[in-house]
Parts: sequence; structure tokens; C-alpha cells
Amino acid sequence: MHHTEPEKSAPPSATATWRALYRHFRPHRRAVLLGGTLALIGTATGIAQPLAAKALVERLGGEEPFTAILLTLTALVLLGTAIEAIGAYVLERAAESVVLAARRSLIGRLLWLRVPEMERNQPGDLMSRITSDTTLLRAVTTTAIVSAVVGGFGFLATIVMMALMDPVLLGVTLGVIVVVGGAFALVMPKISRATTRSQEAVGEMSTRLERVFGAFRTVKASGAEAREAAVVEEAAVQAWRHGLTSAKWQSVAGSSVGLAIQVSFLAVLGAGGARVASGSISVATLVAFLLYLFYLIEPVSKLVDAATQYQVGAAAVARIEEAELLETEPVVPVSAPLPEVAAGAVSVAFEDVSFRYRAGMPYVHRGVSFEVPAPGTTAFVGPSGAGKTTVFGLIERFHEVSGGRVLVDGRDVRDWPLDRLRACIGYVEQDAPVLAGTLRENLLFAAPEATDHDIREVLVKARLDSLVDRLPDGLDTLVGHRGSQLSGGERQRVAIARALLRKPRLLLLDEATSQLDAVNELALRDLVAEVAREMTVLVVAHRLSTVTLADRIVVMEAGRVRAVGTHAELVAGDPLYGELAATQLLATADLGGGGPSPDRL
Repeated sequence: MHHTEPEKSAPPSATATWRALYRHFRPHRRAVLLGGTLALIGTATGIAQPLAAKALVERLGGEEPFTAILLTLTALVLLGTAIEAIGAYVLERAAESVVLAARRSLIGRLLWLRVPEMERNQPGDLMSRITSDTTLLRAVTTTAIVSAVVGGFGFLATIVMMALMDPVLLGVTLGVIVVVGGAFALVMPKISRATTRSQEAVGEMSTRLERVFGAFRTVKASGAEAREAAVVEEAAVQAWRHGLTSAKWQSVAGSSVGLAIQVSFLAVLGAGGARVASGSISVATLVAFLLYLFYLIEPVSKLVDAATQYQVGAAAVARIEEAELLETEPVVPVSAPLPEVAAGAVSVAFEDVSFRYRAGMPYVHRGVSFEVPAPGTTAFVGPSGAGKTTVFGLIERFHEVSGGRVLVDGRDVRDWPLDRLRACIGYVEQDAPVLAGTLRENLLFAAPEATDHDIREVLVKARLDSLVDRLPDGLDTLVGHRGSQLSGGERQRVAIARALLRKPRLLLLDEATSQLDAVNELALRDLVAEVAREMTVLVVAHRLSTVTLADRIVVMEAGRVRAVGTHAELVAGDPLYGELAATQLLATADLGGGGPSPDRL
């Protein structure tokens, strides 16, 4: 693997953050508008309540009936509560829709990442951006926006009503709020930084868990459970610490609202009492003013919540935007028909190809040139690190060449539509990955429209028919995480069957026999010889028994093509190949000979 830590990008500007937030909010703006309207109506009913209370207090000292006013006040409370509840549900529904849309967008993008981008990023961290970071969008793109609007409206309307009642007491109230608000403003950046670090720590924890589960048997065999648990726990502790820091500053921000109102109440009570004693205002006015003061708690709390949620959401948006900017291949919609694949084998040619994984790294290929006619079998041999597997990666366009051309069927692979290029290729990787699910799902993975007859045919060719007959649920048997219920040889045969079921024009086998026993390897050699009559087969092999049957052999060393020929020609004419072949023949003789050697060329 060519895996490096991704570079940390600078945090986005406030303008870029707002633009990204709006992009998530825009498709759901009607629902948010409806929820906001209901919230405004609920706020309006709340603003009317102190006026009704003022009228009630004024009538308590006289002989006028107050039953109607009391019923009106009760109705305002119930109506306001009901409307706000409906509005809250509409907003929560819109918020969940925002999260779903963000997850769909990220899933669609990450699955179409270019291979180099995937190799530069940690899978666990990318997963946390889908699962964890998107959740933080829930509040900031809906509730926070409405809270800011409704809270702002409620705050201004309440201030206007308080000004109409007594400007002096309003001045006392605003003086206290401004002082506390200044301290609150200093807290906001701390919330953003702590949330960003907390989300990064969650991503690191996911990365470390993915690392452990990806090599679970190795962890067990090495007795490394306690050490790996400590490593994962350290990441969890870091997330906890940063989460506590964020929670601390959010608590400070939240409590500042109550502090401002309480101090304002004491100040208004003192100043208001003096003004009542002097006859400047009535007791009913002071009561109504104090009710408005306490009513300020809700709109101010909404504004504080909106500011806090913005800081939290901005941290999540930054990480989501980083993932959105990763380079992808052309996206093929799920509903798109499968690409048509022409019949017949294809030729392959490399013309002076040079390649390195990224700038600053050494070249893996240096002027690689060879031609593979169609059909037939071509084997690639050479020491480890010679660039054999990279040949397959460049054919599949997992990576782009740094120089030169790769031709398939006489056409530069960069000129092929990517889906059509890969549709004509069957690829069996070194580790023969098998995905969690049933055996049938794995076989149909590259050919979802294959029939039961097609499946049965490749099962026989790959010598899997007897295995399927033994399984309790046949093709519908679960194979476990990464095929853990299958042996190494069975996983390789499943991978081979999966590739053949695609009916490719070009078959790439990367050490496809490394875990097969002698009997199954012999069967695979016969299968390769059979399919090579109809398609082009390229094999990376280390076993002499596989190489000797190839129509041509390409010997690679240090990123270059050293020689091309048949087995007999290369034994006679290339010292490196002759040495590799002789080494295996000696190993076979030492083991007693007879049958295909388990050693590798």
C-alpha cells in the first residue's frame, strides 16, 4: 500500500462555510420555511401573553369581570404550545432529510473516489464523515436557522414592547445584556475549535478500529488484543476530552442567558420599584415589563443556541467539504444500464510507459514496453517490486500513467469510457477479496444480470460445485466478514468464478493460484488454457508450473521489461529468468519432485 496521512487543509472562511451550509439547506427550504412560520406564530402568541396579563392585573383591583381575559390568556398559552410543537416536528423532519441527503451525496462520492485518493486517506476517517459528521448538520441547517430568525424576531418584538412600556427600564436591561453578550462572543471560537478536534478524534478512532477488524486474526494470533485496545481507547479518550471541552464552553454559553436575565431582573426590580414609588409607572406596567423580561429568555436562548449550533456545524461542514473535494472518477448512476461489451479477445500494449504513485516518489515503471496479441496467455515474472501488479492497475486505470501509453484493443485506455473499459476486464486480485454476504451475492458482484445457468457453469469450471453442494444453504450461505467462513483456496476460486461470470474479453490473474493445492492448481491451469482460446489472459505468477504453459513470458526487473519470450527461449537466453527457474527446480528436487511445486518463481 502507498498510504500516507492526508494533508490538513486550512479551515474554510465564514463565507465558504455559509455557502456550504446553504447548499445543504436549499433543497429543504420550503419545509424549513413552514416550520419557521409556525414557530413565528407561536412566538407571536407568546408576546401577546404579557399584554393579557397586564390587563388582568389592572382588572383585579376593580369590579370589572376578568374571566374573559383569563380564558384568552389560557387559550394563548395552549395555542402557542400546540403551534410550536407542530413547527418543531416539521423542522426535525427537515433536519433528518438534510442528514440523509448529505449521506447520500458522500456515499455516492466516496465510492467513486479515484484509487490514489483512497490510498491517501484513512478508510475509518472517511466512514466517520458519513456517519458522525453528517449528524451534526441536523441542527445547524434547520433548527439553527429558524432559531436565529425566530429568536431575532422575538427579541426585537419584545424589546419594542418593553420600549413602549418604559424606555428607562429597557436601558437598564440592555446594559446588562450587552455586557454578558460581549463575554459570550469570546466563547464561540472555543466551541468551534473543540468540536473540530473532537470530530477528528472520532475519525481517528474509526480508523484504528478499522485497522484492528481488518486484521482480526493477526491481532488474535499475535496476542495483541490488549495493546490494540489501548490504542483504540486512547483515541476514544481524546474524543472524550475534546467533547468535554466543547460541552464546557457550550454550558458557559447557555448559562450566560440565565445570568443576563437574572441580573437584569434584579436591576429592573430595583429601578422599577423606585419608579413605581415615584409614580412614573404603575404596578401593572412593572409586572408586564418583568414578564417581558422573563419572556426574553426564550428568544435570547434561541439566538445563543443558533450561534452554538453554527460553531458545531461549521466544524462538521469543513470535514464534509474536504471529502466532497476529493477527486472522483465519472459517476455512473445506479439506474444506468450495464455497458455493452463487444465479443472477442483484446490485445494489450504498453508503449514506453513510466509511472510513479505521486510526485517525489521513485518511478515504479521506467520505459515499460511490450505487446500482447489476442487471444492467449501471457505471464509476468520477476523479483518482488519489479512492477508486475502495477501493470494490471494501469490497465484498469486505477492509476494514470506518468508518461507513455497503455493500449487495449489498439486504443489508449484514457480514450475508453471508464465503465466500458472495466466491463470488458475480469480481475482477480492478489488477496482475492470476498465481501460479507452470501456466496451468490459475491459471485454476482461483477455480473448482476447473470442467470442461474451461468452461475452453475462457472462453479463447475472453478471447481466450486462440490463446495456449494456441501453448504447448508447452498449459494445463499453467508460467507462471513471478508469471506472468513471460507478457506484461502476457496476464496481464490470464488474470485476466479466471479471474474469468469463477467464473461470478460481480458482476464487479469494476479497470483491467482498462490493458495490453491496441487489438484486445484492443475484444474485452474486447464481452465486458463481453455479460456485463453477465447480471451486474452494476463497472469502474474511465481509458480513455474503456471509460467511454463504461457504463450509468452514478460520478465520484469526494477520497473523495466528485461526480456520477452517462451519458457525455453528465456531459460536459454536470459540469466535472471534462468536463475529463477533453476532455483525453483532445485527446490522441487529437494522436496522429492513429483507434481506442481508449491514454491514460487
